[in-house]
Amino acid sequence: MSTATNPPAESFRLSQLIYDTRYRSITIQVVAFALIIAGLFFLGTNIVRNLSELGKDFNFSFLSSRAGYDINQRLIEYSNDSTHGRAALVGILNTLLVAFLGCILATILGVIAGVLRLSKNWIVGRLMTVYVEGFRNIPLLLWIILIFAVMTEATPQPRDFRGDEPEASMIVFDSVAVTNRGIYIPSVQFNNVIGGAESGSLMNWLVIIALVIGSIVAIRKINASATAKQEATGVRPTTWYINLGVFFVPLIAALILMGAHLNYPELRGFNFAGGTHLRNSLIALWFALSLYTGAFIAEIVRAGIMAVSKGQTEAAFALGLRPNRTMNLVILPQAMRVIIPPLISQYLNLTKNSSLAIAVGYMDVRSTLGGITINQTGRELEGMLLLGLFYLVTSLVISGAMNIYNNSVKLKER
Repeated sequence: MSTATNPPAESFRLSQLIYDTRYRSITIQVVAFALIIAGLFFLGTNIVRNLSELGKDFNFSFLSSRAGYDINQRLIEYSNDSTHGRAALVGILNTLLVAFLGCILATILGVIAGVLRLSKNWIVGRLMTVYVEGFRNIPLLLWIILIFAVMTEATPQPRDFRGDEPEASMIVFDSVAVTNRGIYIPSVQFNNVIGGAESGSLMNWLVIIALVIGSIVAIRKINASATAKQEATGVRPTTWYINLGVFFVPLIAALILMGAHLNYPELRGFNFAGGTHLRNSLIALWFALSLYTGAFIAEIVRAGIMAVSKGQTEAAFALGLRPNRTMNLVILPQAMRVIIPPLISQYLNLTKNSSLAIAVGYMDVRSTLGGITINQTGRELEGMLLLGLFYLVTSLVISGAMNIYNNSVKLKER
């Protein structure tokens, strides 16, 4: 009587790393990784050797030395006695400010223009076409300079607000002044500053932003719970007053504890004092980036809407929904799955295009860390590495946040 036995296990041979498909991909990846590491090591050692021959070393100690230059637009306390590290931080915050404002305004303009470009009204559709084609086909730098020139030349001087019969007057209940030196608006100031005077009001604003984000997360959970109860019982509980309380009560309490109050701009001497001064460079950069990127977003929105089947619109009309309700409740939610991926690229482009701020004198991170600091310290390599690292991290954060949102709106199988 014969018995079946298992075949002997095949011994491993080095040739299998190349000829066996089970190991070939791993071999290629290991070799490629080793070559990349070797290349980076060679590049790094070569740079260090060349720097040593020029009498330089590779370190970041320059960040703790005195900057010695002023920054006209800043969100935190800064003087020319501050360090280069703090100057870089001011530039980073300025870049993030114009990128954040630009993304918001560009999205609003892009969605409106994209929807209106599909309008059956011939005049409205053609006007949106002129906007889209005009801004897409003219370099961004020209728009920045043009808007800056308009803000500088076509607005009144501060002295025009003086006298019994002034040539210009403040707007919005005499709280906003539009001048050729910029726009002066009321500012929020705090009597109780978190972190001391050195940090300015940055920590206060971070606390407020954290409260707003926490409130939004809590509201989403409340609405999700209400939706679950509605699906289970058929009756949706009233949550609007709870949502209002969750959003406003912590925010108002924090503002009261911080001693928040408004500081209005006033004409003193030859210029306005108090409030917040939005310089023409910031406004020109913000508007140009928003209008330019909004034109691209408009085409993305139009393509996303056209990607939705016309049967969806016809079904909504058959149910008695008006066109605006159909667009908000039926078309746009489905189009978002097509819109979000290319929209991420536009946000990234807007953030990187903000480096053109140097054309109008806006002190962003390119002008501070990547400009004046490098010229004063002679640390070109270190400065460029830090500048590139900042843009890389910012781009990854934007991409990650938008990908999270993209995953939340994509189709899910049940």
